[in-house]
Amino acid sequence: MSKKLVAYITTAYPDRNFTVDLALALSESGVDSLELGIPFSDPLADGPIIEEANLRTLQNGFKLETLFDISKEIAFKIDTLWMGYFNTFYHKGIPFFVNQAVDSRVSGFIIPDLPNEESKLYLPIMEQSNLALISFVAPTSPKERIKELVENSKKFIYLVAYAGITGSGANEDLKDTIEHIREYSQTPIYVGFGVNEKTAKAKSSGVDGVIVGSAFVKILLDDSLGYSQKIKEISVMAKNIKDLINS
Repeated sequence: MSKKLVAYITTAYPDRNFTVDLALALSESGVDSLELGIPFSDPLADGPIIEEANLRTLQNGFKLETLFDISKEIAFKIDTLWMGYFNTFYHKGIPFFVNQAVDSRVSGFIIPDLPNEESKLYLPIMEQSNLALISFVAPTSPKERIKELVENSKKFIYLVAYAGITGSGANEDLKDTIEHIREYSQTPIYVGFGVNEKTAKAKSSGVDGVIVGSAFVKILLDDSLGYSQKIKEISVMAKNIKDLINS
């Protein structure tokens, strides 16, 4: 079975139409699922590249309605999830986001700062609407903790490649963590953090897919490139990474 590629992009950077065009291009370049990042002023788990894209988008006057509009245009072509920080979801309310996700045909949420214990309050309303809340596991998680983290996992388990922030390129041995996850769950495991063309092949070892964010967003932020050049470069990178993890 082929390994999957999840792409993260910052919603509406540089603008709404670009995000739609990029998402549709990625769907044709081997990307299996798309994380639409909801811009936030203090993205704790993200490194300077994604943080910069967040800030630029907020300065451009980002509105949540744009996220919903984009999702309605792309989610029937590419599996789409919303990635954001809990403050955003809490502010409008989880039921609001669940309704919007159903309306937009989005398949789930990725909320890195939502504690596992607290997430159980919201799982019933999400599951009623067939929406996944992605579970996170870190290489520092002890075996007993992993059992708790993955017991309600749906769609895929987000295995953080190292303790830290996205894009820093650190490296840790994930073999034991992967074994512990497999012991308690049949849900596919995808590795995120520090995945790019150089690291994707190695990081995909023993797992079912990879999640790439900073490597794509770095191209988004390159002001020397035009719209079509950005889309072409990100699409080529996506295709290369998909080939690498399946070679």
